[in-house]
Formats: sequence, C-alpha cells, structure tokens
Amino acid sequence: MSFTLFKSNNAIGIICAIGASLCFSATDVTIKFLSEAYALHQIILLRSLIGIFVIILLVVAGKGSWRSFKTQRLPMHLIRGGFVVMANMLFFLGLAAMPLADAVALFFISPSLITLFSIIFLKEHVGPHRWFAIVLGFAGVLVMVQPGSSSFVLASLLPIGAAFGYAALHTLTRTMRTTESASTMTFYIQLTFIFVSTVMWAIVGDGSYNQPDSPSLNFLLRQWGPWQTPDLKLFVLLGVASTFGGYLISQAYR
Repeated sequence: MSFTLFKSNNAIGIICAIGASLCFSATDVTIKFLSEAYALHQIILLRSLIGIFVIILLVVAGKGSWRSFKTQRLPMHLIRGGFVVMANMLFFLGLAAMPLADAVALFFISPSLITLFSIIFLKEHVGPHRWFAIVLGFAGVLVMVQPGSSSFVLASLLPIGAAFGYAALHTLTRTMRTTESASTMTFYIQLTFIFVSTVMWAIVGDGSYNQPDSPSLNFLLRQWGPWQTPDLKLFVLLGVASTFGGYLISQAYR
C-alpha cells in the first residue's frame, strides 16, 4: 500500500510539474512580447493583481474562506517570496537581453541546483546517477556560457542567477509542505510581487534612472507607459497562467 501511494504521489508531482512548465512557458513568451512596451515591474504588478484575484476566486469557489490564507510561518513566506521575486526579475531581465531559447537553456540548470540543495540543506540521499546529472548540468552551462572567452555575454549570468533563486524557492517549499497548502504559498508569493513592484514604481517608475543603452536595465528602469487596450488580454493570460503555474509547481514540490 505504501509503495503504491509513493508511486501515486510521484506521478501527481510529475503531472503538476509538467502543467507548471506549460504555464510558465506561456508567461515567458508573453513577457518577452510585452517587454518592448512596458517596464518589468509594471508587467509584474498587473500580472500579480490579476493573479491574486484568481487565487482568491479559486479558494472561494472551493468553498474555502480567508482562513485558508492564515499562516504561522509568515517570515518563511516572505523569504520564499524574496527568492521568487529574485528568480523572476533576473530571468525576465535576461529575456530582454538575449534570445528566449538561450535564456531557457541556461535556466535549465535549476533541476541540478534543486537536487544539490536538497542534499546540502534537506539531507536527502541521491544515487550516483543523480550526481552524474548534476555534474553534467554544470558542465553544460559552462559550455554555453564560455566564461573567459570572447563570446562570453554578461547577460547570460542573469538566467543562471534566476536558477539559484528558483532552487532556493523550492527547497523552502519542501520544508513548508507539512503546514502550508499550495494555495497559501501562491497567495503570499503574489502579495510579495505586488509589494515589490509597487515600491519599484514609487522609486523608479518615472524613468529618471533609466539606462536606454542596456536592454536589461532599460526593461527594468524605463518609465511606465500607458496601458494599451489590445494588451489587456495578454495581461489576463499572464495573470492566470502565472497563478496556475505557481500553484502547480508548489504542489509538485510539496
């Protein structure tokens, strides 16, 4: 019975991870498209406002209540939120400066980092084949980045930094799985995004710190532009996909 349950839990986790990957692929492509017209924190703010509405709607539809979001581990949620903000910001800044395929390929070091972090911080045991996969993952990144060569691009470090933030995020998810639901984790992540994006709007939203010669800094620091009506459906897609993706990946790593 326990072996069957173990296999069932693994299967559910895999299905959730695949679903999350599909959702995040949609958000990546959409943000890449919107990056020409809007500042990053402007996109993140509207995405998160839509996202938090979606998660509240889902909880209410499931006959839940505000108590579903009550937690005794608020500091851990804030730390976890900080890591996901870091991962998102660095990855999307990378998207503004390099092709989507290259950024995603570099970000794929994250599974190796998650495995490595689970060994170091969670004391989980892995077999030789997992160690081989970790080494192979790091070797692949070195081949792509080519540090020290003339083809090295500084922006390539952004998706790698995002992968570290993503790995830290899901290492924390594993430590919180016994007390926090996936919907609670998703709710506090959206709150963190809203807070950080609002602070960034207050500080740099007027474009006074913009660096137009740098694609990444221009995306981060440019002045907020007016919302374009044709883009609203993309923002709705972004909010819904990111919320479902966040919920599914939290469920997968629980």
